[in-house]
Amino acid sequence: MTAPRRTALVLRHDSAIGLGNLGPTLHAHGYEIVTVDAPSTDVAALDALEPDLVVVLGGDEGAYEIDRYPYLADEIGLLRTRIEAEAPIFGVCLGAQLLASALGAEVFKGPKKEVGWLTVEPTEAGANSPVRHFAGVPTVQWHGDTFELPEGVDRLAASGQYENQAFAKGDWLLAVQFHPEVTDEIHEDWLREWGDELPEYGLSREQLRAQRASFGPAAEAASARLLGEYLDGLAVRTAAQSAAVGEPAAVEESAVG
Repeated sequence: MTAPRRTALVLRHDSAIGLGNLGPTLHAHGYEIVTVDAPSTDVAALDALEPDLVVVLGGDEGAYEIDRYPYLADEIGLLRTRIEAEAPIFGVCLGAQLLASALGAEVFKGPKKEVGWLTVEPTEAGANSPVRHFAGVPTVQWHGDTFELPEGVDRLAASGQYENQAFAKGDWLLAVQFHPEVTDEIHEDWLREWGDELPEYGLSREQLRAQRASFGPAAEAASARLLGEYLDGLAVRTAAQSAAVGEPAAVEESAVG
């Protein structure tokens, strides 16, 4: 018997900050992707527990700017509902910050933006997590906000500038501050939209394009392995939950990544 299709609800905040290379990995693992644009969607009306997985992407917003962006409060509410139910969530950049906020931690503006193709260092816990695939692999950073580590989570990675680069709760919640989703198209979109600020950080569009050419393929491969391992873990978790209540286990569709 083939496993039923799963649904991944993707909360997007900017059309330039999309799912990128995470999409093919989700499809390969049997997920049907439903993308909603949080700024123009009534997030509060969404059924927080209906999707098998929620993916929260990045954005220019600060997780603490609820007065300016009221929909963020609805997103945090949705995430809290899923957290209470231990329902799977994967967060990227702003998504990680919103998860930190939903878990009761403070999110705030850091001393300086972290921008460019940079490495993260897995912690001891991270070395035994999907984040280990980014050890020694430069990936895109483009953020100025950070967060305190929420209580009850495992810190998985740090960078030279920000110690909280990834965290997990159990095998069902994974959050990364860096950007594993970046493709050539996304990279060019970001250079076009926000490249004018690069000289402030001693960078240029040409430098980032050269870094993308050098580091992009390895980063995309690491992204597929990171998300794929996380999704494989969710499949094992679902099978164990089904077995615990006496439901027949479905045969997993083959997946790559």
